[in-house]
Amino acid sequence: MFAPSQLEVRRFFCATYRKWRDGLPLIPMEALAADWIAEHPEYHDELADEAAALEKVYTVEEGRTNPFLHLSMHLTITEQHAIDQPSGIRQAIDLLSARRNSRHEAHHVAMDALGEMIWASQRSGLPPDGHAYLDKVRQAATR
Repeated sequence: MFAPSQLEVRRFFCATYRKWRDGLPLIPMEALAADWIAEHPEYHDELADEAAALEKVYTVEEGRTNPFLHLSMHLTITEQHAIDQPSGIRQAIDLLSARRNSRHEAHHVAMDALGEMIWASQRSGLPPDGHAYLDKVRQAATR
């Protein structure tokens, strides 16, 4: 399992943004990230300044989304969809995308469920409950 540090994640997204912006070749993971970077122009200024990005602290009180966490969650859900893990997530995301008429919006709904699963795991000390996560995405897809 790959577990990059916070700084590595930020460097990856900043470098990917720079390569995408400059029309340079991207490796497959960068290409996936660039698709989501393109969907979030509101993050481009932050991605363009790597030095500032490495120093920035995002707090809940600030009322602003952490762009690196947000883009990382898009990548996580994209990978989950690609390998159908947890089993059934591909179908749930596809149905949710069709219902919302937007893959992007479906990802945002799944992000809420993913974030809730991670929060519950951290709070309880138990492993993440993939079934509960999948159930929440399925429920959203069938409402």
